[in-house]
Amino acid sequence: MNDTQNVIDVTDDTKNSALAELRSRVRNEWPNLSKAERTVSSFLSNCPPGRLLYGSAQELGVESGTSSATIVRTVQSLGYSGLQELKRDVAMVFTSSVAPEVRLQQRIDHMGAGIEEIWNHVWDEAQERVKLGADATQFEAITAAVELLARGGLVVSYGVGASGLAASNLVLRLNRIGRAARYIGSDGFRLADDLLPLRQNDVAVIFAPGRITREVDILIQRAATVGASTILVTDKPATSLGLNTSVLLLAPHTPTGMTSETLTAIVVGDVLVQALASVDRELAVETSHQLTTLREDLGY
Repeated sequence: MNDTQNVIDVTDDTKNSALAELRSRVRNEWPNLSKAERTVSSFLSNCPPGRLLYGSAQELGVESGTSSATIVRTVQSLGYSGLQELKRDVAMVFTSSVAPEVRLQQRIDHMGAGIEEIWNHVWDEAQERVKLGADATQFEAITAAVELLARGGLVVSYGVGASGLAASNLVLRLNRIGRAARYIGSDGFRLADDLLPLRQNDVAVIFAPGRITREVDILIQRAATVGASTILVTDKPATSLGLNTSVLLLAPHTPTGMTSETLTAIVVGDVLVQALASVDRELAVETSHQLTTLREDLGY
C-alpha cells in the first residue's frame, strides 16, 4: 500500500476540499483500478485545481500519457458521473476563493491567443457538457414535464440574467407551436407583479443554474399556493435542493466560463418543445402555417 500513499502525498498547494475528496476516492478505489486508471488517478491527484478546471479530457489525457477516454473512464471508476462533475466540485471552492479577474486571467492564459486553440477549447467543453447532459437519460422526468405542459394552461418561463436567454427562447418556441407562454425576467420588488396573475393549472418553467435564489423559492411557493405546477431546470440534483417542485430537469453547468451557462438549459428546453409538438402535431403544423402567412403579409 506504500505506493498508493506515495501517489496521493502531494505538496499542499491548495485547501480545495474537492481535491481532498478526489484523493480519498483514489485511496479507496486503488485496488480496483486498472494500470491505466492508476496512472490517471496519480496524475489527477497531483493536478493543481486550475489545471483540472480548465483542461479538457483530451489535454489531460495527453499530459497523463493516456487518452481522453481513459480520463473519462477513470473519473467514472472513482464515482463521478464524468469529468464535468469533478470540475464542478473543484470549481465550487476554487471560484469562491479566487477573484473573478484572476480566474479570467487564468482562463485566458490557458486558452492561449491563437484562434485555433480558442476554437478547440470552447468546442471541447461544449461537447463535454452536451454529452454529460445527454448521458443523464432523464426520460421519466422529461415525460412527466411534457405531460404537465400538454395538460396545463399558460406556460410561464422564468429566468434572470444569462438564464433569461433560455427562458425567453422557450417562450418563443412554445408560441410557435401553438402553446400559450409568457416570459418573466424580473426579480426583487417587480417580481411580485409578475407572479400575481399565476393561476391554477398554469405551469412555471424555472431556469436556475448555479444556485436557488429567494425569488425562485418564492415563485415555487406561489405556484403551490394557487395550484400551478413547476418545472425546475438546474444543474443541482433534486436531493440537494429540498424544493417542492413538480419536476426537476438536469442541465449541467459550466465551471470554467468558456461556454455559456445556458447552453444545456436551452437544449433541455428544445427537447420539451419538440416533444410537445409531437403530442399535438396538428396544432404545431397549423400554427407554423399561420406564422408563415403573417411573415409573408409583413413582406418577409
